[in-house]
Amino acid sequence: MSDAQFMARAAALMVEIVRNVKPDQLTARTPCTEYDVRELVNHLLFWGPSLEGAARKESVPPPAEAEAGVDLTEGDWAAALEAHIDRTVAAWSESDAWEGITHMGPMELPASLVGGMVVGELVVHGWDLARATGQHPAWDDDLLEYLYEEVAKSAEQGRQIGVYGPEVAVPPSSSPLDRVLGLTGRNPAWTP
Repeated sequence: MSDAQFMARAAALMVEIVRNVKPDQLTARTPCTEYDVRELVNHLLFWGPSLEGAARKESVPPPAEAEAGVDLTEGDWAAALEAHIDRTVAAWSESDAWEGITHMGPMELPASLVGGMVVGELVVHGWDLARATGQHPAWDDDLLEYLYEEVAKSAEQGRQIGVYGPEVAVPPSSSPLDRVLGLTGRNPAWTP
């Protein structure tokens, strides 16, 4: 299976999770300790244009409204997030998206590394949203094994820049999802 196919599968489940978030759940706590559901959705909408642009080797700044502190969850945020996810998957489905060097904010990074980070955003933040809102999605083990390898490539760097928290130890016999979550600094047993 190609990188782009793994991303498409991760995105499909993320869209399903987003569609099932109820308006009264926007203030729910998430496993991503600095965000409640609304703040996590804002985070996803804030970085969305940059992740999409990275597939085209473009440095795309986050939305100006977000920089000014505007809440991006006003209006039909779920449709906006779904449209963004669709555009991101389409951009990363191009054959050259995963090749060479691209931009992520002010940094230049290997495109394949950034693409793997996008898959991680979709799965890990999808889990954050699902856990916070009482959903129980199931990612395929092959997608999670792929993601574990991707996250392992940048986990230490991610911790240094604050993208991941300290690794949470999980038993070696843990599920692929729990191993991914532990590597990204999340406690797989987290409950609201």
